[in-house]
Amino acid sequence: MGTVRPACVALAVMLLGAPTAALAQANCRNTGAFEPWLAAVKKEALANGISQSALAAAAPYMVLDQRIINIDRGQKFFAQNFLEMSNKMLVGRVAGGIAQVKKHAALFAREEKEFGVPASVITAFWALESDFGAGQGKDQAIKSLTTLAYDCRRPDMFRGHLFDALRLIDRGDLRADEMIGSWAGELGQTQMMPSEYMGHAIDYDGDGRRDLIKSAADVVGSSGKYLLELGWKRGEPWLQEIRVPANLPWKEADLSVQHPRSKWAAWGVTFANGKPLPNDNGPTSVVLPVGRFGPAFLAYDNFQAYLKWNQSLNYSLVAGHLATRIDGAPALSKGSGEIPKITFEEQREVQQLLATRGYDVGRIDGVLGLKSRTAIRDMQIKFALPADGWPTPELLARLRAGR
Repeated sequence: MGTVRPACVALAVMLLGAPTAALAQANCRNTGAFEPWLAAVKKEALANGISQSALAAAAPYMVLDQRIINIDRGQKFFAQNFLEMSNKMLVGRVAGGIAQVKKHAALFAREEKEFGVPASVITAFWALESDFGAGQGKDQAIKSLTTLAYDCRRPDMFRGHLFDALRLIDRGDLRADEMIGSWAGELGQTQMMPSEYMGHAIDYDGDGRRDLIKSAADVVGSSGKYLLELGWKRGEPWLQEIRVPANLPWKEADLSVQHPRSKWAAWGVTFANGKPLPNDNGPTSVVLPVGRFGPAFLAYDNFQAYLKWNQSLNYSLVAGHLATRIDGAPALSKGSGEIPKITFEEQREVQQLLATRGYDVGRIDGVLGLKSRTAIRDMQIKFALPADGWPTPELLARLRAGR
C-alpha cells in the first residue's frame, strides 16, 4: 500500500513499484561497514523511544542479506504494458474475488457502512496483493528492512520502515518471528509497509491486536479505512471501460485533463457496450493505457485513491478494472486495432531522448511512468502526431532525427 511502497507479492516477488523506482539512486555503492552502521541505528532507535526489548527480539534478524539488494536492483516487471500485465494478473482472480465477497458478506457490509468502500474494491486489492493471504511472501521483514535501510538506494525511507516495524513489536501487534512478508518488508494480506501498518491498520475483530497477517476482519477494516483516508468518496464510481471514436482529440486523453461526461459524450465517447454516457457534469478523465488503438477507460476522482495506493498507472488500472469485473462488468476489450510497439531498450532510449530535451521523465529505466507518458504526449503534440501518450516507432524516429 501507499505511495512509497514496492509493489505487491502476488504481482511477483521480483517486483519494484513505480514510486520506489522514482526515489531510487540507480548506481550507488555501499562503502561504509555494516556493523558500525547497525550499532548507530540501534542507538538511534532507542533515542526514538523504541524499547530495548523490541530491539532484543529483532536482533537475530537485523543482518545484511545481499540477496535482497540484488532483487531490489534487478526489477523490470513494470516495463510490461497494461495488456501484458492484466492478461497475467486477472487469471482466476475475478472468480476468486466474487467468492470472497460472498464468503465475507457480513464483514464487507459492516465495512461499507462505516467507511464507504465497496467490497469489490477491497477484494481486488486483496487478490492482487496476496491472493487472499495465500501469497504474503517468504522473507523475514526485519532482515529485509535492515538490509534496505543500510543500502544506499533509499536508506531514509527504509530506516523509517525499520523503526516502525520495531514499534509494531513494541505495540504488541506482531512478534518479530512472525513478520514474514515480501522481500521488501511488506506485511500482511494487503501488503502494508510497516509505516503504513503502524499508521493505518485497525483492530476490526476486537481481539486487541492489529493482525493483517491472519485476521480477515482486520484486513478488510484496515483496507477500507485506509482507502477512505486516501480520499475515497462514498457512493461514487472509480473506473469504467469506454469506447472512443477514431477522431477523439487525443491530447485531451490524459489523467491530468478532466472534462464533464457530457463533453466526452459530445466527442463521441460511449460506454464499452455502445450505450451513451450520461449527459452530466461529473469530472472525468479518459485514460488510454496502450494508446488510441487499445482499451480505454473513464477515470473518476476515486481513481486517485488507487494511484495513492500504488503510483503505477498499470497496476492501478488492473486493480480498478478487476473491481469492476468482480461487480459484474464484462471482460476487457482489446481495443480497435493493432497496437504499435517498441522494445524495452527503445523505451529507455525514448526516455533518454526526452531527458536531453529537458523533460523530467523520472528514472531512465525503460519503465514508462506518468512522467514519461506526459512528456511523450507533449512531444507528440509538438510533432503533430496523435497525442495519446503512447511511444511508437514513428515517435522514436522523430526523436532520433531531432525534428
